[in-house]
Amino acid sequence: MESTLIELEDVGKTFTVYERAGRVRRRKREVRAVDGIDLTVDAGTMVGYIGPNGAGKSTTIKMLIGILVPSHGRVRVDGIDPSRDRIAVARRIGVVFGQRTQLWWDLPLADSFELLRHVYRVPAAEHLGTLTRMVDLLDMGPFMTTPVRQLSLGQRMRGELAAAMLHRPPVLFLDEPTIGLDVVSKEAVRAFLGDLHDEEGTTVLLTTHDLSDVERLCERLVVIDHGRVIEDGTVEGIKARYGTERTLVVDLAEPGPPLDVPGTTVDRVEGPRQWLRFRRDDHSAASVLAAVTATAEVRDVTVEEPAIDAVVRRIYAGESS
Repeated sequence: MESTLIELEDVGKTFTVYERAGRVRRRKREVRAVDGIDLTVDAGTMVGYIGPNGAGKSTTIKMLIGILVPSHGRVRVDGIDPSRDRIAVARRIGVVFGQRTQLWWDLPLADSFELLRHVYRVPAAEHLGTLTRMVDLLDMGPFMTTPVRQLSLGQRMRGELAAAMLHRPPVLFLDEPTIGLDVVSKEAVRAFLGDLHDEEGTTVLLTTHDLSDVERLCERLVVIDHGRVIEDGTVEGIKARYGTERTLVVDLAEPGPPLDVPGTTVDRVEGPRQWLRFRRDDHSAASVLAAVTATAEVRDVTVEEPAIDAVVRRIYAGESS
């Protein structure tokens, strides 16, 4: 049976802020960053936890790792209340914040890893085995002796991921782990996380604005807005619900004018290639292709599913399927 590693039950977090109400006076106002979230994540699941700026994503993560105490509700990580036992929960989790570091700035990367071994009290032999594997998976060998301050952003992020996993925690929290990375570094991070999940069964909660991360890594997507969950389901299920349109890309034998196929809209024409958009509820790709081949000679064809970012925009806008 699957075990639940992350639990949030009616969790809320309210902050008190002060605003100017004249030259001297200030007015107190309460802001609900998280407003009654219910969420469970089973062991071995990779979950994308997304929302617009200010939706409450980072606040949720901070409550899960014990930095913030919820104003109300129940939080458990592997059965532990993070706000009551931060040391115990720290041994059970790994955390990566894309814009913060857990490495020692002036030390070589290898020395940072050695210090973290002592912080987490990992036996030397176990540490060596885990570190060797991390260096191999993340291709860190060429810069292990380089001071952290001299690493590129992509190299430092690989170091951050290794640091978070050196004590082999069952739960990994990632807050914008690919922010600012180039294409090559992003791919290295995604490949590592995919391998980690496949081989270790690590439970991952990922917050990001890069929806390619979610589409590549996660089987489940949770969308929040104004501190509340507004959508929760499989990535494919949500795409099917909100991504009502598909695109048939056809390569014709000869260039020509936009095809006139009932129920479709030609979005683009580039030489012999045309993009025909259609609603999945009204037509199948096979029926659209049959209509195209009845009027033109087709050399090749592909079907493009709706992009995840377009789907999420529809969710934010409150559009129904």
